[in-house]
Amino acid sequence: QVQLVESGGGLVQPGGSLRLSCVVSGFTLKDGYIGWFRQAPGKEREGVACIGVSDGSTYIQDSMKGRFDIYRDISRDKDTYTAYLSILKMRSDDPADYYCATDPLGVSCIRGNWIGMNDWGQGTRVTVSV
Repeated sequence: QVQLVESGGGLVQPGGSLRLSCVVSGFTLKDGYIGWFRQAPGKEREGVACIGVSDGSTYIQDSMKGRFDIYRDISRDKDTYTAYLSILKMRSDDPADYYCATDPLGVSCIRGNWIGMNDWGQGTRVTVSV
C-alpha cells in the first residue's frame, strides 16, 4: 500500500523561501514518478513539478520555472522515497494546499495533469504573510 505524507508548510514572508517534503512509502514501481501539485481556494488543482524516482529526471511546469525546484532522496529501504519541493521568492499567488502524488508511468505527472495521478498525500498548507 502506497502512503504519502507531506510536511513543511507554514507561514512565509513575501520573498521568502520554503522547502516541502513528501515521504512516499510502499511505492514499488521503479519507473514511476512523484509529483507536486497545489490548489488555492476557489481554483483548480495545478501541477508544479515532477521527478522520476529511479533516474531523478525533473520536470517543472512552465509557469513554475525559475522559482520552484524538485529533488528526491532514496532511503535504504528502497521502496521509500522523499521528494522535496523548494519554493523561492514567495509571491502572493503561491498560497495553497500543496500535495504530492504518485504516477506509475509518468505521463500525467510530466504534464502536470492531476487527474491521472494515483495515490495522494493529505497536503500541507502554505500561506504568505501580508
